[in-house]
Amino acid sequence: MQKRTIDQIIPAQKVNMGGHIIDQPLPTRKIDNLDPFLLIHHWHNHLPGNQKQQDVGVGPHPHCGFSPVTFIFKGAVEHRDSLGNRAIVENGGTQWMFSGNGITHSERFPKQLVEDGGELEFIQFWVNAPAKFKNKPPYYQPISQAETPMVEEEKSKIWVVSGAYKGTKGIAPTYSPQLLLRGEVRQDGHLNIPIPESYNALIYLLNGKLEIDKKILVTKDMGILNHDGNNINIKANEDTRFIILSGEPINEPIATYGPFVMNDQTELMQALKKAQTGKMGILIEEFD
Repeated sequence: MQKRTIDQIIPAQKVNMGGHIIDQPLPTRKIDNLDPFLLIHHWHNHLPGNQKQQDVGVGPHPHCGFSPVTFIFKGAVEHRDSLGNRAIVENGGTQWMFSGNGITHSERFPKQLVEDGGELEFIQFWVNAPAKFKNKPPYYQPISQAETPMVEEEKSKIWVVSGAYKGTKGIAPTYSPQLLLRGEVRQDGHLNIPIPESYNALIYLLNGKLEIDKKILVTKDMGILNHDGNNINIKANEDTRFIILSGEPINEPIATYGPFVMNDQTELMQALKKAQTGKMGILIEEFD
């Protein structure tokens, strides 16, 4: 199989999101998006404890036109939305939400975690939806680690969130062809990851050190792959955790404004008006 080479390596930049300093490998000054992936946020911190749920995390806010997806690595995330869904997903799980024609949700942390304190690490990324699906009804799907199929090879574990990997299929639904993986590989491990050559593909390291195409990626680096092969050959120089986001490009115009992702400015104005008039749902949070 032909190995895909690295186009560029982009270190994540620090950004301030509502007073929280997080790592953002996408977008950066070098790249706006990697169709269909629009944004990646990596949040890793220790909650100090003795806090209230309503004072931590992100309160009710709307989305439409895409899927905000959260991979939880340490701790847990609590989701509530205007459809009446409420769920806590713990480490190893995925919060999958398709915002469709509009939904309001909040992203908090469980009561015990904010009261007792503890380590919290997650990655949220935004996946665009083709125009013909943007007006579909929204939905929410929590996926636990136990529900996430895992492929174990010598010195490596790969969890398949969506798409098919070496005969194993993930359960997260998508509106365009994608392969979304979470991985761990121990030092001196080697791994071949098959990905269709037509897919845009990136790898992001939560921590560790990998070699791909004789190039070195380290903690919080994002590697963008060229379309010159159908697999990624990885060598681990250290114990490493990573994610791979890959998918068929949608190849449609993108217009964004805050939490809305549409195809043109008119659609954005319509989405903004819909949110302002409460037509993307109402979420009233209640806390103990």
